[in-house]
Amino acid sequence: MVYGRQSVLVTGGAGFLGSHLCDRLIAEGAHVLCIDNFFTGNRANIEHLHGHPQFELIRHDVTFPLYVEVGHIYNLACPASPIYYQHDPVQTTKTSVHGAINMLGLAKRTNARILQASTSEVYGDPSIHPQPESYWGNVNPIGIRSCYDEGKRCAETLFFDYHRQHDLEIKVVRIFNTYGPRMHPQDGRVVSNFIMQALRGDPITIYGDGQQTRSFCYVDDLIDGFVRFMATSADFTGPLNLGNPGEFSMIELAEAVIELTNSRSELTREPLPQDDPKQRRPDISLAQSKLGGWEPKTPLREGLAKTIDYFDGLLKSGQIN
Repeated sequence: MVYGRQSVLVTGGAGFLGSHLCDRLIAEGAHVLCIDNFFTGNRANIEHLHGHPQFELIRHDVTFPLYVEVGHIYNLACPASPIYYQHDPVQTTKTSVHGAINMLGLAKRTNARILQASTSEVYGDPSIHPQPESYWGNVNPIGIRSCYDEGKRCAETLFFDYHRQHDLEIKVVRIFNTYGPRMHPQDGRVVSNFIMQALRGDPITIYGDGQQTRSFCYVDDLIDGFVRFMATSADFTGPLNLGNPGEFSMIELAEAVIELTNSRSELTREPLPQDDPKQRRPDISLAQSKLGGWEPKTPLREGLAKTIDYFDGLLKSGQIN
């Protein structure tokens, strides 16, 4: 994709997904303006980019307006794990809603194309499986996860209203479970939980009966989908599912992690958290047809091995206990 002379803005650029996106954009010749308030972002994720002539970092919270000149915007800013987004649920909703308003306002002023990182959580605990983009979802609007689910749903509404009212060029992507290096080791998500427990030899926590399923997409595959989506014609707005249609139960994932880490960890059971979806799997037929045959290429065991190596390196270096 040709980015021109204007910068590409990545909000949440020091986060797990954002930092990988910054790497990809710089590799493609873009000048990247990364903004992050470092609530969940990590400076270590972008440390290797400091001093790069195509990279600029601004500490900023998207709930406040930003005045810069950009040609493209990837709006990724928002805590994405239950531990962090439930820590301050009001601020989580503000980040999704006020952040969308501020970034859409910036896109309107600079005539920038803007991509919203939405989530499969907009489908809630789905009654349709797998989930196509046409499914409206089954979401509890007053539950403990609602600050994230409903915040993202409202952000989607704002994006499409700006598109209809102001003819803004938008892209809305619904991200399914993604994993890989630079995940936060204590973010509370299942892949990082299982890997850290296995590396430490602790019991691996299975919630419920362990038969609930998720689909796990390796981070490089997801970022490739982002970049391809941004390059599509203006009339293709999404929403667009991006994720891996391969489906695994929690027990299957735990067993794979134990094998790959050579751990002696055993499984332990805890009650299923409130509003935890029992099934989650994307229908990616639209992405395959619109993004030049895009589909995830990294097998689960290969991606897990790379992620295990990353976490193992953090432990051995003393960066985490």
